[in-house]
Amino acid sequence: MSWFYLILAGIFEMTGVAMINSLHKNKNWQSFVLMAAGFGASFLFLALAMETLPMGTAYAIWTGIGASGGAILGMLLYGESKDWKRIACIAIVLGAAVGLKLVS
Repeated sequence: MSWFYLILAGIFEMTGVAMINSLHKNKNWQSFVLMAAGFGASFLFLALAMETLPMGTAYAIWTGIGASGGAILGMLLYGESKDWKRIACIAIVLGAAVGLKLVS
């Protein structure tokens, strides 16, 4: 169940990051509420995952999902560059997170 919580934490982290961009562009209260809810849920699920997962592994995977997911959302939703070098770097981040799981 901890891995499920950790994946949820990463998804909510991505939501919070996307809402920061939305808030920057729209400056409305809905984006602020969704941003706060996304980050709040992210921290809640991260805390639940860390009840049984090692801190270093959980944090690295959480940030990996958030960073990679944020970059992918930027490409898909906000017209950011889809250059192969960016995609390769995202793959490296995700590969490192998987590597941490394999050696833990």
